[in-house]
Amino acid sequence: MLRKTNRENSPTMAPQNGVASEELRRYDLLVAGLDLLNEAVAVFDAAPKLVAWNKAMLRLLDFPESLVRVGAPFEDFVRFNAERGEYGTGDMEKLVAERMASVRAFEPHHAERTRPNGKVLSIRGVPIPNLGFVSLWTDVTEQRHYERVIEEQNAALEARVRARTAELEQSNASLAEANAEIDQIAGALRKSEERLRLILDSIPALVAHVDAGERYRYANRGYASWFGLTKEEIVGRSVAEVFGPEAYSVVRPHLHEALKGERVSYEYARCNAEGRTVHARSVVVPDVSLEGGFQGYFVLSVDITEQKASQAALIQAQKMEAVGQLTGGLAHDFNNLLTIIIGNLAALKEKQAGSANEYLDPALHAARRGAELIRRLLTFSRRQTLEPSAVDVGAVVGNMVQLLSRSIAESVSVTTELPETALYAMVDPHQLENALVNLAINARDAMPGGGALSIRVSERRISPAIARLVEVPPGTYVQFDVTDTGSGIDPALLPRVFEPFFTTKPFGAGSGLGLSMVYGFIRQSGGNIRILSTQGKGTNVRFVLPRCEAPKPAATSGHPASDERSGKGKLVLLAEDEPEVRRVVRLQLAELGYPVLEVASGIEARQMLEQVGDITLLISDMVMPGGIGGSELAEIAAQLRPDLPVLLMTGYASATVTGDKTRLDIPVLRKPFDRQTLSAALEHLESKLENDT
Repeated sequence: MLRKTNRENSPTMAPQNGVASEELRRYDLLVAGLDLLNEAVAVFDAAPKLVAWNKAMLRLLDFPESLVRVGAPFEDFVRFNAERGEYGTGDMEKLVAERMASVRAFEPHHAERTRPNGKVLSIRGVPIPNLGFVSLWTDVTEQRHYERVIEEQNAALEARVRARTAELEQSNASLAEANAEIDQIAGALRKSEERLRLILDSIPALVAHVDAGERYRYANRGYASWFGLTKEEIVGRSVAEVFGPEAYSVVRPHLHEALKGERVSYEYARCNAEGRTVHARSVVVPDVSLEGGFQGYFVLSVDITEQKASQAALIQAQKMEAVGQLTGGLAHDFNNLLTIIIGNLAALKEKQAGSANEYLDPALHAARRGAELIRRLLTFSRRQTLEPSAVDVGAVVGNMVQLLSRSIAESVSVTTELPETALYAMVDPHQLENALVNLAINARDAMPGGGALSIRVSERRISPAIARLVEVPPGTYVQFDVTDTGSGIDPALLPRVFEPFFTTKPFGAGSGLGLSMVYGFIRQSGGNIRILSTQGKGTNVRFVLPRCEAPKPAATSGHPASDERSGKGKLVLLAEDEPEVRRVVRLQLAELGYPVLEVASGIEARQMLEQVGDITLLISDMVMPGGIGGSELAEIAAQLRPDLPVLLMTGYASATVTGDKTRLDIPVLRKPFDRQTLSAALEHLESKLENDT
């Protein structure tokens, strides 16, 4: 139920033409991993409303499934708890108001609460800056039970010793009897101490005692193992020696605070013997007696490494979701701007001749590069639908050699190793070219003094055993190896090279998006990528893409291809709310021979369809003000004029036509486009209508 709810409410998880199954699988793994935690995890947005949770939340807090849903207000949970007495007695509305006021002024916090059923929960709140917060609940009932057991047994033993000692002092029994009794008590104490040590070694917590000189006098097995030592090895060592200089500098201020008699809680991280960073949360209680003053510290710690990893994964997923939403929203505005720029520049180029092209050609090229950059960003954020086809990868690489030779310094030699027979991969050819260019430029930058770059293409069979490791289905793939003899990459940085905006280049020399886009494109295409690098010797980037059969020969069309086909006076109704975009499209249609009626909204377009019977073609933007967009306008046209052809335009990353099932195949022209692209779309639409009739 958790996985289904989160999928349906996550905008980046919606399948797009069947190419996001890999992303769904990874998302399922994340959800399944969170559900395996013993701790309860819940994420609330800034409203605050529930965004995500794991199964432990329902188990630990006894919430009904009907209450726990995406978008549930935080106040609903507070009110539910107040009604069942979780916060004690008193005015329920006052209890709810106090807790909601605390949430709205949210600060990081850590507290414990004993539930009416006797369960003791450790509650921790972590803010997500500007987005919301994460709440974590841990069941510490058993841990508190063991603490009480230890305290009660110590108290009982001390009372017994005092009582027996008093009896012996008042007794006239012989010294031998007294000594025997004392020996019996001492034996019982030893057994009790052994039992306590066994309990302390068995509980899932790290327990230690440090004297006033910051030297260990006791540590249970878990605490010693945390530092890679035995209980015997850690006793007598100083805290600074066990922690190491870096970690000790973090905990030292907290120990000084506890020296004043205060109970202190804190978190710290350290690097263990395997080189892995581990995290712990500690509580330090001063050991103070009336007779002897400050004696040292009691330390209780919990390993929170996995909890930190889960929090980091959740926050990273939210950050990537925000990047995807921002990119998808900006695409519409950028594509509208680029439609205006490209349309006007192309028209100016046709009207101007001679030296003006010297200025217009670079401007047009730059505008089209901007459109391609938006496309690549959308591919990375999983919001751009790829257009895969059977591509002869050897031909693609071979055609790129000349381009790469011009783009790379003369001091870098470029060699290729291509298959003798054509090898086809199911991939978007433009994105494949972009990926190879990105990798080649990265290789060039890694060889400022010159070197060698090689691109090798081969067939690769991936067995089921290897498929599980590389996270792709078993089968036949096309393998690409891009290898350079450059400076290599620091091993500590290798895990981060695919992160967006992370770059190893100097400030201003790289955006940090190149490898991220390559990774997004390859994963979205059903492949995978990995990097092997040795500092001072070079880097090898290897990626695989699904292999496919050669495409079938395309059927020849009865219509000759023409960039300037005549509109034959057919009246077009153009609906577009952006004035400059509408003007550019109107001019393009006029140059193609189409008279145009233009409107700025779907409402005006509906009126035109109702009143003007001479309209023979409807061209509409997908999103317009007034509640009537392209999809709705297409449905209205289907009711008023069932045979009226419709062409939709969009500047968004992903736009599908919904509504009337008989018109789900309406073509969509993506912005930005020029007159030739518009002409081709109209020709394709006319050919389709002729075939249908």
